Amino acid sequence: MSRHLPPLNWFRVFEAAARHQKFTAAADELGMTQSAVSQQIRALEERLATQLFLRQPRGLLLTDAGRKLLPKVSSSIENLKNAIDMFDIGPRIGNLTVAASVSIAQWVIAPHLAEFSTAHPHLKTRILGTIWADDFKSSIADVEVRFGAASNVGHNAKRLIPDALIAVSAPRNDPWNTYPLIEAVGTTEGWKDWRVQSETVLSAEPTIFVDSYGVALSMAVNGVGIALVSSLLAKPLIAKGQLIQIDPAAISSSEGYFLALRKDNPHACDFAEWLVGKMGTST
Repeated sequence: MSRHLPPLNWFRVFEAAARHQKFTAAADELGMTQSAVSQQIRALEERLATQLFLRQPRGLLLTDAGRKLLPKVSSSIENLKNAIDMFDIGPRIGNLTVAASVSIAQWVIAPHLAEFSTAHPHLKTRILGTIWADDFKSSIADVEVRFGAASNVGHNAKRLIPDALIAVSAPRNDPWNTYPLIEAVGTTEGWKDWRVQSETVLSAEPTIFVDSYGVALSMAVNGVGIALVSSLLAKPLIAKGQLIQIDPAAISSSEGYFLALRKDNPHACDFAEWLVGKMGTST
């Protein structure tokens, strides 16, 4: 077997899952999704070429291999904690790390961040952009805006103001069916769902595919075509006249943007309240 170590986070996830005997409880402790915990355990088992847990309806049981591995992993994690404690000087006052969907960072946070910075002149703010959940960035973030379905974003995340998918374009004079359609891949709903509620005649199928609503929005603003995007992202641009909603049709989205924060950092609460004040939250 190669001496190259698997990612250390896999062992951290293994230790938490073994201690709680449930992936869900481990996910809650680590601020991860249950599916991410399960995937990392599976990856560790594949890397070690051995099964570490028996999956049962009521929880997890360690295999013999898992029981042998656990004390060594627990001891190693404790040694790392003790080593870090030597350098611990308490909370990092004056620092805030925000991990956010690139779309939210670009179209929601960036236009208003100067206002927040002015209100907190001594605060150093770091913005980390993501498209889908990133376990490393989640682990170091004080505030996180995750994109996904409610079942996959973790129990401590609260959905930002409910939004819908709407069709938007830069202002045009030509018929809508002469412009290409832009679609974000990896999401549940798309143009086929939108057509069910709309009477507007458009191109037959989308021909431009992107990896996020933010990129689709940018293309629409620049006149590339018509994009089906989150209304949460598009409405400020519609209000400014940079985009128009081409049809009243709006469809519910299975995915959305969720807010999670570490409450041990008072600046995280300040930022979360500020962001919620800009957009609102679901009830």
